[in-house]
Amino acid sequence: MIHVHPPHPAGEAAPHPTAVWIDLVGPDTGEVELVQELTGVVLPTRDELASLEQSARMTFADERLRVAAPVIADAETDHPRLSQIGLVVTPSQLVSIHFEKLKMFETLAAKYADAAPASGIAVFAALMEGYVARLADLLEEARAQLDQVSHRVFARSAESPRRRLHTSAAMRERLRFLGRMGERISLIRESLLGVDRAISFSLEAARDWFPDDLARRIRAARTDIEELDQFEEHLLGKVQFLLDAVLGFISIEQNDIFKVLTIASVVGIFPTLVAGWYGMNFQNMPEYHWPWGYQFGVGAIVLSTILPLAWFRWRGWL
Repeated sequence: MIHVHPPHPAGEAAPHPTAVWIDLVGPDTGEVELVQELTGVVLPTRDELASLEQSARMTFADERLRVAAPVIADAETDHPRLSQIGLVVTPSQLVSIHFEKLKMFETLAAKYADAAPASGIAVFAALMEGYVARLADLLEEARAQLDQVSHRVFARSAESPRRRLHTSAAMRERLRFLGRMGERISLIRESLLGVDRAISFSLEAARDWFPDDLARRIRAARTDIEELDQFEEHLLGKVQFLLDAVLGFISIEQNDIFKVLTIASVVGIFPTLVAGWYGMNFQNMPEYHWPWGYQFGVGAIVLSTILPLAWFRWRGWL
């Protein structure tokens, strides 16, 4: 799919020579060839966008600036992932290519629906600003979700055993959530690194293209990246802290279960021993001939059960 800003003068949804921004979303071979023939630029493939080599991701030659960076796709789901974007920039035109629908592109396209972009470099600056703003929003959402989890983790625990069982299951679910959140923040960190590299390279390689106002805006975006990087480190530290806390609470719950089982096993020893004694049926056992011998045996069993429980209670273990 191809989006063109400003639209074709004849009202057609097709690229044209006076287009300032041509955006390709998951294009097929025919769409790529059409834009390449019109603009004279060679668009990067998906594999080329995913290259880790700095020289392959960012170049400046023939008065064209080429940059690539990872962005967050499917950010609204529990399992976001990285998707690559490629930008080919000249002072008058920008051609972008990406293979997923991305909110930052949709937001900027809506902005240019009423007012056409001034130049390709202006679109580039707006994209970088939108990129940073999008990552800031994702980090803010992550902080809000971590705050909710923190309140729940350190809330007063229930007293009833049934409630404690449900609490333990909830702790395990929070553990899974924190794992997903750590993965999300790591992806955001990689995106921040990618956009920081793109801005740095652009300011260095094509500094003459940026008028003073755009240069100030894009430098401000880079300053925001530095602040977001510190904020992201804080969130990762909070994720690790909550992971340790949840694991600690789960360990406590497990220790409580083992304590109950241990107490039950110890308490059951003496009644079992007494019952075993009176189950041997020897002829010379005098209790068999007592009028209240049966009641005496039952009482001994009950007493041998109550005394260990009372002792555990006195020691504070129960």
